[in-house]
Amino acid sequence: MSLAVAIQMDPIETIDINADSTFALALEAQRRGHALFHYLPQHLALRNGRVHAWAQPLSVRREKGRHAQLGEGSFLDLATMDVVLMRQDPPFDMAYITATHLLEHIHPQTLVVNDPVHVRNAPEKLMVTHFAGLMPPTLITADRRQIIDFRAEHGDIVIKPLFGNGGAAVFHIRPDDDNLNALLEMFTQLYREPIVVQRYLPEVRQGDKRIILVDGKPVGAVNRVPPPGEARSNLHVGGQPHKAALSDRDREICAAIGPTLSERGLIFVGIDVIGDYLTEINVTSPTGIQEIDRFDDVSVEATVWDAIEARLATAPREGVA
Repeated sequence: MSLAVAIQMDPIETIDINADSTFALALEAQRRGHALFHYLPQHLALRNGRVHAWAQPLSVRREKGRHAQLGEGSFLDLATMDVVLMRQDPPFDMAYITATHLLEHIHPQTLVVNDPVHVRNAPEKLMVTHFAGLMPPTLITADRRQIIDFRAEHGDIVIKPLFGNGGAAVFHIRPDDDNLNALLEMFTQLYREPIVVQRYLPEVRQGDKRIILVDGKPVGAVNRVPPPGEARSNLHVGGQPHKAALSDRDREICAAIGPTLSERGLIFVGIDVIGDYLTEINVTSPTGIQEIDRFDDVSVEATVWDAIEARLATAPREGVA
């Protein structure tokens, strides 16, 4: 099966080829003989009911600094593609949401991964609230009184923006910390949305586990351990990746959410688990492929492409919206 694949992502020239999951997906697609095209989210357009993008043919190789070769650009009708990978990084803002609306016009005749409708309906810190018993105690509100009450109940808390990403603006507020009011004032100035407040999980010192699910099934995990003096475990702020196995609780969490992910066309998903609790479901641009590959001597990207090709082979293809 030779496919035409368009990759909607941020500039490929600046990626870290030893960590970027989109690069791994592109390499595997190329290995399978698929034709690749690259375009930036801002080059997406809807004109007379057709979705186009200014795109360039792409070839990739694992050679730092020469990892991507882009051909001559042209306007590409995305309805002529077999697959569009929606892989630009968050934030999950109105620009991101608009892109899902545009791509909805071509899906599922062109398979968009992940399904743009359900990407739009599944912000990572909100989707998790639909699965009872999996989250730590959590409050989502802009009401200062309820936040104060929540802190009085739980003492040790974490606050973070509802649509934040990459660990930005995540604060650990200890019971004796007197900065909560100042932080709430800052959040009010920076964000119009409610704030996420959660009971602090001390298990985070042992790591925040990223589990990759492909078509609803877990395929691997990597543990991200925060550095000393840091409450965040994100790799780009100094978290260190460690080999991880799936626990019984991890498998229980995956079994609870997996069928829903698969039904909604969320083929490539990364979830975050701290201790026994699910904290986020990432459906926009999940990462972790290359770390898991190295630790477990597997090819997660091959599993993702197997799932995509299986969907194309078996799913009915509908007309353009």
